Amino acid sequence: MTELNTSATKRFDFSKIFPILFQPQRTFTEIAAEARASWSTPMLVLSLTTALTVIVSGFLQSRAAIGGEVALPPDWQYWTPEMQNNFLQAQQTSQGAVVVYVMPLVSALIALWLGWLILGGILHLGSTLFGGRGSMQSALNVAGWANLPFGVLNILQVFFMLLAGHAIVSPGLSGFAGGSVFLSKILEQTDVFFIWNTILLILGFGIADGLPRNKAVILVVAVVAILLLISAGVGTMVANIGGGFAS
Repeated sequence: MTELNTSATKRFDFSKIFPILFQPQRTFTEIAAEARASWSTPMLVLSLTTALTVIVSGFLQSRAAIGGEVALPPDWQYWTPEMQNNFLQAQQTSQGAVVVYVMPLVSALIALWLGWLILGGILHLGSTLFGGRGSMQSALNVAGWANLPFGVLNILQVFFMLLAGHAIVSPGLSGFAGGSVFLSKILEQTDVFFIWNTILLILGFGIADGLPRNKAVILVVAVVAILLLISAGVGTMVANIGGGFAS
């Protein structure tokens, strides 16, 4: 029994959740000193908050559809009247649990875990090229813990949706994108939590891999910017394909 409790304690360490957000330098130093895989804790928190966000959003969208209201996509204003009309008709016939809850939840969790692996892998490769001494395990640890600001964002979004009574239509700064779908996709991922995450990545890799601060800044900013552009490009393609199907 003691061994099982010790194993569980090592696998999940929820005591570091708040310190990593507000005392990151000290907490990343502790995580690096432990020299074990600790990414399961932040990834569990992120998975649960992501699932909660999807469920609440799906419930509100389903309720709005029943009441004759439909949550419009972020790039709605760029669609032609015919595409908009076809979208509204399609929404009325796609309110099943699989479409509203299961598919968005699966896609959100895949994006979360795949994004974490890609981020950790690329940052580990870049850190090695920059002379870093960390391992792939430490890179995944840093990437997981540094992503916790998005868990805070998920919780705030849930509270906002419950108070407002509708799903979030224009996340981040996407409302300032004007007529550009690509710019909208970039801005919807750009907010204070994105900056918070970037700062934590810089601190984490500087400590875990022994990188000088200037190298850590260059590495993280370059990788995050590239991944942001790729994500925006993919999002734009998906939006265009969705618009094509709607037409």
